Amino acid sequence: MRHFIRSAVVAIAMAAASTISISAAMAADISGAGATFPYPIYAKWADAYKKETGIGLNYQSIGSGGGIKQIKAKTVTFGASDAPLKGEDLDSIGLAQFPMVMGGIVPVVNLEGVKPGELVLDGPVLADIFVGKITNWNDEAIKKLNPDVKLPDQAIAVVHRSDGSGTTFNFSYYLADVSADWKSKVGVNTALEWPVGIGAKGNEGVANNVAQTGGAIGYVEYAYAKQNKLIYTDLINKDGKKVEPTAAAFSAAAANADWSSKPGYGVILANQAGAESWPMTSATWILVYKKPDDTAATGEALKFFAWSYGKGDEMAAGLDYVPMPDAVVKSVEEMWAKDIVDSNGKPIYSGM
Repeated sequence: MRHFIRSAVVAIAMAAASTISISAAMAADISGAGATFPYPIYAKWADAYKKETGIGLNYQSIGSGGGIKQIKAKTVTFGASDAPLKGEDLDSIGLAQFPMVMGGIVPVVNLEGVKPGELVLDGPVLADIFVGKITNWNDEAIKKLNPDVKLPDQAIAVVHRSDGSGTTFNFSYYLADVSADWKSKVGVNTALEWPVGIGAKGNEGVANNVAQTGGAIGYVEYAYAKQNKLIYTDLINKDGKKVEPTAAAFSAAAANADWSSKPGYGVILANQAGAESWPMTSATWILVYKKPDDTAATGEALKFFAWSYGKGDEMAAGLDYVPMPDAVVKSVEEMWAKDIVDSNGKPIYSGM
């Protein structure tokens, strides 16, 4: 029986380089590229799957924009994106899209003497920081939210993504939802014209830059904050409640999502209602061709995704990701059987 497991702190076996390369020379290995948001759990799943089946995964953690480009160019078997493609775009390219796992984006800071979760921010203040309106850590707006925290008289160093990023899409979607100023001046996209700050590539790059820069603030997937021992902040959610980033909070945000309401399951989970909801929760999606040129490769990829749905929940929860609900998994696998077919219309995936 699948169920959500409370988050536990575990080590993440991540390579220094941002590519999973497990037996990459083998012809049967699965190739993919894209989002850095799910890289820690894809690495974990890939290692376990290799041990069980002998089939490896070569996944390039290059950002959602890069993953979309590579699947369009047919240089990989699957693309991965944290920004879902719209139905018309999927149809025009001939792609199927489905969610693989959910997680949370967290603000991370580098402030001496401040512990993880000790600082709290709300959406409007976060937007004002990233739009360049709030420039110092002892600004009155931050002090008002943190009366018991000793805030330094220190300039804020904003760190943001430099590459096309689904993490940026979800981050900017949230800020646009809570700040009219952000919505009008910056907007929502995978790549932005940033008003302030320095750019870094991938969740890895943002995490490293924040860790090395005093007074810095950035945004990363929660597993990267834990892996790099960064100081994450709590947030005030849509219901006005202070919440900390946990798997339970990410699950609460996703609890009422209607996954069938959008083509390709493209539901955005930012700023969901609920006293326990984490406001920057996001899913991450897989992109494969409905009628792929290499049916054997796509079949192997679908086997890996089915295995991950069926056996990967505990690993996902251990890294503070949230597994997809049973009903969504069932719907996705039914979609595979109906839509992902060979030249004769026969389903490519027929079960593990």
